[in-house]
Amino acid sequence: MAAAMTTGPGLDDKSQAQFAWARFRRILWAMGAASIAVALAVVAFLWWTSGPLPWLFIAFVIFGVFATMMLAALLMGLMFLSSGTGHDDQVIDRVSEQVLDDGEER
Repeated sequence: MAAAMTTGPGLDDKSQAQFAWARFRRILWAMGAASIAVALAVVAFLWWTSGPLPWLFIAFVIFGVFATMMLAALLMGLMFLSSGTGHDDQVIDRVSEQVLDDGEER
């Protein structure tokens, strides 16, 4: 519990939280642009290798690639956000302490 007292404020500090969330939004916008570019490249590759494609197939491919990449970017971004702001250091994990202490000899 003493370790939680010595860590920084994390997202409780308003200026640090604003900076962290602004950086998170910039990362998501950049990943959104990259996701659209990759989705269009996948459709172009499929069109080049298979010939003309139905519009519904193109829409599903674009949505599927975009949604998959954005979900991955969102989860990774949240992980880096919580780690970079010190939010992870504020968590007290009592279960791991109990599990690790059971197997040790004193």
